[in-house]
Amino acid sequence: MIRVLLVDDQPLIRSGFRALLDLEDDIEVVAEASDGQEGLALAKEHLPDIALIDIQMPVLDGIETTRRIAAEPALAGVHVVILTNYGFDEYVFDALRAGAAGFLVKDIVPDDLLHAVRVAARGDALLAPSITRKLIHQYVTQPPRTADDDARLEELTSREREAVALVARGLSNDEIADRMVISPMTAKTHVNRAMTKLRARDRAQLVVLAYESGLVTPRER
Repeated sequence: MIRVLLVDDQPLIRSGFRALLDLEDDIEVVAEASDGQEGLALAKEHLPDIALIDIQMPVLDGIETTRRIAAEPALAGVHVVILTNYGFDEYVFDALRAGAAGFLVKDIVPDDLLHAVRVAARGDALLAPSITRKLIHQYVTQPPRTADDDARLEELTSREREAVALVARGLSNDEIADRMVISPMTAKTHVNRAMTKLRARDRAQLVVLAYESGLVTPRER
């Protein structure tokens, strides 16, 4: 059962998402919050698998809420998915760096929402196409990589570097296995070891690090 926490200051959004999610046999909404501070407290109480968090809220916004969840060892199993509007995707980069596993726009169709929750619960990165375009633009305007970035990459084996680059291009473990001509389990091992060495919370942060370090560039996509 995938346990979901809803954090949004709009009751209509929360009730709509709850009505949809609770219809599924494998998904359960365990709590709702109207601001980030309340959401953080409920995350500690219920330990959900997924926290759907609005990016703009009173008291504590989505970015800071995500940062605090990521900083709590007890909440390491909580995958944060940010809810955003098209006009607010300038916050994408900050939220990913704070520890978000991905983004959804609020006008998402029901089937895509259900798929997204299941994808995030597996620990995969989740980025809507409009968000991805903005993210790539952010990386184009980032300053050149530093010696620290190069040092982080040196911790990886050549196969781990290859796996990280493929993750950054949006490939799943099965697709990485096909590309590298290895088993899916070996691909997963390469990705997990890279996450550990780079201290990445999840695959979304691995994508961030891949771009920041220069291992992958937007032009290569």
